[in-house]
Amino acid sequence: MSDSKETTYISNVIRQRIKEAGKRFNANDNIAEFIKPGELTLLQEEVEQKFTDVLQSLVIDTETDHNTRETAKRVAKMYIQEVFSGRYTEMPDVTEFPNIEKLNELIIVGPITIRSACSHHFCPIMGKCWIGIMPNEKSNLIGLSKYARLASWVMQRPQIQEEAVIQLSDLLVKKMQPDGLAVVMKADHFCMHWRGVKDLDSKMINSVMRGSFLKNSDLRKEFLSLINHAA
Repeated sequence: MSDSKETTYISNVIRQRIKEAGKRFNANDNIAEFIKPGELTLLQEEVEQKFTDVLQSLVIDTETDHNTRETAKRVAKMYIQEVFSGRYTEMPDVTEFPNIEKLNELIIVGPITIRSACSHHFCPIMGKCWIGIMPNEKSNLIGLSKYARLASWVMQRPQIQEEAVIQLSDLLVKKMQPDGLAVVMKADHFCMHWRGVKDLDSKMINSVMRGSFLKNSDLRKEFLSLINHAA
């Protein structure tokens, strides 16, 4: 870094691009379009450097303690390449194919394992989600594994569950254009288990219903009954 390192940090370069484009960069936004080749490595190095400062401020010896000597490096890699990778990478390739057979029956996928981190405390969110699709003859269909890939991409960002389920629903509606879509998410929140109230039993369950799932109570009941039976 140069003497004016505050302006040459790669995070500031990326942030400036986003601001100039008039876009937001909230914790659960994807900002991959503003990151150029090679910059993710620089960002990871910057996070490592700054997390070293955090450890020092916590009065943790990273020089002679063999357990924490590489902690900043590991944490930086974890954030950029793993738990928050859905923020920094493009959406995974999802092949869409036409509904040749004109399927119009309920499709349910799940439980899909979801992993994220609360954007309030960066504590883990671990759980499951179920997706219901009511296609029509003009809908795009996607492969079974792609539901899990898209769910992981959305969840691998600092999130709150209430917003995550909406993000996933919006993405699937845009990709598939179904008559109806339903998403139910159930998760443990370690910001409650590990800290604060320290309640180990509480979970959050929320849902989004779109189109025919919202209008047709029988369809909604069928979906909820089937996922409850499978849970």
